Amino acid sequence: MKSGAPKLTHVIPSQGRGSVSAVTSLGNEVFVLRFESRRRVEVYDASTFTPQRYITVPGLGDWSYGLAACAHNICLYVSDYTDKSVHRVELSGSNAVKKWSVDSGPKGLSVNKEHNVVVTCRWADKIQEYTTHGALVREISLKQAGVRNPWHAVQLSTGDYVVSENKSPGVVSVVGIDGRRYCLSLSSDLGKMIFSRSLAVTKNDCILVTDIDKARILLVNRSLSSVWELVLPVDDGMHRPRGLCLDESRGRLYVSEYDGSHRVLVFDGVRLCSCNCRRLTV
Repeated sequence: MKSGAPKLTHVIPSQGRGSVSAVTSLGNEVFVLRFESRRRVEVYDASTFTPQRYITVPGLGDWSYGLAACAHNICLYVSDYTDKSVHRVELSGSNAVKKWSVDSGPKGLSVNKEHNVVVTCRWADKIQEYTTHGALVREISLKQAGVRNPWHAVQLSTGDYVVSENKSPGVVSVVGIDGRRYCLSLSSDLGKMIFSRSLAVTKNDCILVTDIDKARILLVNRSLSSVWELVLPVDDGMHRPRGLCLDESRGRLYVSEYDGSHRVLVFDGVRLCSCNCRRLTV
């Protein structure tokens, strides 16, 4: 990694609304989901970061952790941990909401190359993939791979999935669609991860992961053989970073905070092939 200069260019404040559970973006909008959200998703302009509106999600529980946007289907997905469901919000104008049931403990969400939504079911130790209309495409048990308490899963270009586990020490694994673990869990002398949570994957399959209790973002290669720590300039440091959203087209990274002032930090100039990183040894 060569040195570079990612910059903290904007901060979306809490406005007294509590911890951020997830953040995502689509087009010129940024979507923010908070705990005890009152069934609403906050929407901000991605250029000015001024509040634009709220999207109401009827029936959404207070404990919602996952948020993902799909450019192909022009919709937003929200996971409902309490009600074991996923809500699909139409973004083309009507804001119509469709809801379907999933397995126990839905946490992180992502959208794969088939434009389907990938749901990580924490208590069931599995990944479920659904069409945008809620039809189950496949289900992958993570138990035979030894993955327990999964938080987030994102599909790689190979078709395999990178999965984070919400435990201490934190674990990141690569798992095939047959449920087998093809890569060893990430371990290194970087100091153990403490509760790995949200993931983001680049077009070249580099993996970003939040190490929440150590307040850092790690960058890992697909084989989990090399790891870097992103050096992101924040004067008062990050406060338990939890949510991630990478917009490669803008060279932008969104990081949401669970503690502190409950901010969403916006970093521009993030070029992961040349960003300012500290190399760590695996």
